[in-house]
Amino acid sequence: MSSMFVKALQPAPLLLPSRRMVLAGAAGLTLAFFIAPRGLRAQAPAPVIAPNAFLRIGEDDTVTVLSKHLEMGQGPYTGLATLVAEELDASWDQMRAEGAPADDSLYANLAFGAQGTGGSTAMANSWTQMRMVGATARAMLVAAAAAEWGVPEGEIAVAEGVISHGDRRSGFGALADRAATMPMPEAPRLKDPSAFRLIGTDRPKLDTVAKTDGTAQFTMDIHREGMLTVLVARPPAFGATLVSFDDAAALAVPGVEMVRRIGAGVAVYARGTYAALKGRRALDVTWDTAEAERRSTAEIFADFSAAAQSGGQTVEEEGDIDAGFAAATQIIEDEIRFPYLAHAPMEPLDAVIEVKDGKAELWYGCQFPTFDRPTAAKALGLPPEDVRINVILAGGSFGRRAQGSAHIAQEIGEIAKAAGRDGAFKMLMTREDDIHGGYYRPLTVHRLRAGIDDAGNITAWTNSIANQSIMTGTPMEAMMQGGVDPTSFEGSNALPYTFGSRRIGWAQMQSPVPVLWWRSVGHTHTAFAVESFLDRVLEAAGKDPLQGRLDLLKPEATRERAVLETVGRMADWQGPLRDGRAYGVAWAKSFGSYVAQIVEVEERDGRPRATRVWCAVDCGIAINPNIIRAQMEGGIGYALSTALYSKVSLGTGGAVEQSNFHDYPMLRIHEMPAVEVEIIRSSVDPTGVGEPGVPPLGPALANAWRALTGQVTSELPFPMQSNV
Repeated sequence: MSSMFVKALQPAPLLLPSRRMVLAGAAGLTLAFFIAPRGLRAQAPAPVIAPNAFLRIGEDDTVTVLSKHLEMGQGPYTGLATLVAEELDASWDQMRAEGAPADDSLYANLAFGAQGTGGSTAMANSWTQMRMVGATARAMLVAAAAAEWGVPEGEIAVAEGVISHGDRRSGFGALADRAATMPMPEAPRLKDPSAFRLIGTDRPKLDTVAKTDGTAQFTMDIHREGMLTVLVARPPAFGATLVSFDDAAALAVPGVEMVRRIGAGVAVYARGTYAALKGRRALDVTWDTAEAERRSTAEIFADFSAAAQSGGQTVEEEGDIDAGFAAATQIIEDEIRFPYLAHAPMEPLDAVIEVKDGKAELWYGCQFPTFDRPTAAKALGLPPEDVRINVILAGGSFGRRAQGSAHIAQEIGEIAKAAGRDGAFKMLMTREDDIHGGYYRPLTVHRLRAGIDDAGNITAWTNSIANQSIMTGTPMEAMMQGGVDPTSFEGSNALPYTFGSRRIGWAQMQSPVPVLWWRSVGHTHTAFAVESFLDRVLEAAGKDPLQGRLDLLKPEATRERAVLETVGRMADWQGPLRDGRAYGVAWAKSFGSYVAQIVEVEERDGRPRATRVWCAVDCGIAINPNIIRAQMEGGIGYALSTALYSKVSLGTGGAVEQSNFHDYPMLRIHEMPAVEVEIIRSSVDPTGVGEPGVPPLGPALANAWRALTGQVTSELPFPMQSNV
């Protein structure tokens, strides 16, 4: 999700709890704790007793944190548990985590007031909230111990999951039931950062063992009695509609139970995946493509290019652009093109639903329950309170599961409704379905122009961007002011560089191809356009790539300066060329975090080979440095794969030309460079790490390649042969 979208909905600093409850039960202490962001307080529901809240303490002393954020490999289970454990003074060995069910009233993301995971906000919005959960539970356990032992609360100590007073000792579990009867403190005291013992230290992920030994439950592992597997025959072109179908041959396939029409196409229900696949292949379907996208990628680029050259509507402007170019003695310009991109998570989209006695229960890696629950309910014809979504592990997302359209919830609801009976159904999308299915990173064209005077100063800078809006047609469209979608150009505006004058323009383009945020959203193309073009401008001005950036930074850009200086030191920067290898630098601020990278490149068989990457990151307080490093490394690998290989292209008639990893290749392990990450110490509240590792890699790679070969990269992926 876009950082601009998150910023637009950012609440004021967290207030004291507006709703609190404690529950006693067989599981011991169960604590629900809710802090309403400003602007949502009027809509906050009345107190409701819920069996699942943020924290459960078991009789065996285990502490289970219910994560309001989807765990898809980025680490919220571990991060949220760390925040709770720190203030609870628990032992790390007793910590557990699981996904929280869909419930806006308890589990809203405080960054945007809806239950959802996106915009790299999981830790940032939970920083105070989950620490208060831990501190509150600790205070109530201490109160219970004091009452049990007849001693003052101030004499009781808690450390490593043990509550003590003199020779008395107790685990959490033995006191949990009594703690549930204690008054909840109005304002539990949080630790000073100097007292942290878990926050800021490396901790293994809580879900690693289960994912390693196979006990982790993903949607594919869910089985319900009598469950049918469902695959959907989908349109051959974006915007095509169903005319008719003949299901006789499909129904003749052993195992196929029924065939039904739903909004997305034709659903085939079968006793098993193979039968569903075979039945779908046997369908005879007629489609109407009159309103479909019939243009090829080349034709779309031509239309977008013309719009970018026209300048679009102004979204940022400072100074006199005409005077700035008039003062220039050199003018550099370029057009940079970015293709549609699929997310290609390792686990394609899927979901399980069971309908019984007028109620429905779902299991899947649901990234935005706020959108999905009412959508599924409407498709089923049920009230939302009769629909339960169990949020389970997801095998990657990169933005794919964060659907403003909630199309997976819509489809699984329609599948269950169309069956015409109670039962359980598992909807599957093959990788081909997903790569053919759209919801891509938008195809984008940047048109850049810069003027340089005799002294090497940048006198004027313009960047016109043409692409589709991600927000249009979704619940987020209300955030567009004046018809402007900030996710389309974020990262190209509000730059910390001193330019003589500048103008940023945006042209909103139209196509039936559905688009969606993709890991780092607008920053994935704006950082490349800005930082690779700036490198060329600095070269034309006779400036060093690293020092030239530092010289351009405004005085207040201290965090930008710190990551650039740090990465320069890490890589022992001596310029872009050294010992037959080239070095490129780039940086970006995204999702509140600052990341600078230097890439070492050599030429191998006429292609760039990234051998080393140095990465400096300032993401505020480092909750778990191990996860931060992992996210930077993962972002670098994902971005490198994209820069070298990834594109979704439309051929004649608008058909998608890619289908699976053989023609949408990903980086191989032997191609992954050595990565060194340095986390800058900070006392600022945490910011995002799931996405900020992506944006700088592409431009740093392109800058190094240009230094090595003189070749300018004006289109991604790099023009080269596939690696497979």
